[in-house]
Amino acid sequence: MKTEWDYTKLADAYLKRPDYAESALRKMLSIANMGGARRSVCDVGAGAAHLTLFLARENFDVHAVEPNDAMRKNGMMRTESYKNVTWFEGVGEHTGQQKDYFDLVTFGSSFNVCNRQEALEETQRILKKDGYFACMWNHRVLNDPVQAKIEAIIKSYVPDYDYGSRREDQTEVIKESGRFTNIQHFSSQVMHEMLVDDVIEGWRSHGTLERQVGDKFPQVVDEIAVYLKSLKTSKIKVPYETNVYMAKVIK
Repeated sequence: MKTEWDYTKLADAYLKRPDYAESALRKMLSIANMGGARRSVCDVGAGAAHLTLFLARENFDVHAVEPNDAMRKNGMMRTESYKNVTWFEGVGEHTGQQKDYFDLVTFGSSFNVCNRQEALEETQRILKKDGYFACMWNHRVLNDPVQAKIEAIIKSYVPDYDYGSRREDQTEVIKESGRFTNIQHFSSQVMHEMLVDDVIEGWRSHGTLERQVGDKFPQVVDEIAVYLKSLKTSKIKVPYETNVYMAKVIK
């Protein structure tokens, strides 16, 4: 399925991306009352299954929706042992899912690449009464010394580098839709010890950076790689903050 942003050549690099903070995901499930009887979740923009895997392990009925063939292939590979996960081709604005079916609809690092108001309309359609919407992102903690140096490299190419809507407060966007109530925001920090090679590979999946530097994207990533290799270590600690926005559907 064609979308405005094509992640095909970034798909394999997405496999190296870090997981969300489990404490934040546990809080999400608690707020959405996901305990007890078998629950259904639609994971929209499921990509390489970082969030999907967590939901699968919780034994939910998970419908993973992903428009990009290469990303969906990787997600399917990672979840092939889970009989409770089914993959679909679709986008946030048009999931192709059944009306009034899900207890929870999640967007893991994907809400920002949708038309957010249309995605919220679609989410309301497929949620059950009393169901919940949740979107989330992993944000690097930028005042960490290593991350600060990486930021300096990026801004030497793009002085006005824009992180886009992924780092914006989503509260007003959700409120503006008029389709949700009980809007909440919470976050949790997590420290990932990562192989330097995996960190570099993760940068090769950075769509926001690629869109802003254009043809110089490989050059920027190579410069980040040279810096990380200069640290003379095989692993580094990368601090992340998982930011989650949730709201209860109005039916």
